[in-house]
Amino acid sequence: MKRATVRTTHDDPDLVAAAVAPDNTASMDTRVEGDHVVTTIQRETTGGLQSTVDDYVVNCSVAERAAAAAGSSSGIDQDEQRANHDQTNDT
Repeated sequence: MKRATVRTTHDDPDLVAAAVAPDNTASMDTRVEGDHVVTTIQRETTGGLQSTVDDYVVNCSVAERAAAAAGSSSGIDQDEQRANHDQTNDT
């Protein structure tokens, strides 16, 4: 089993976590830890893991933009958000 953990920082992490949760699959766990949204993803293959992480990062970016439009912006632009991702792959 391959595993990755994606950690992003937000001013309103509960809102972002709630926004991405409906797209989570059974192999994903999203939780809030302080001002972070932390999602752990497990997949059988490295390629499957990469695809799921890529999809999740896009969903997280959309959720951040939606929060900004709702007046809950963290002030982090998309490039900074990508730089904040902490991805750990277990092989």
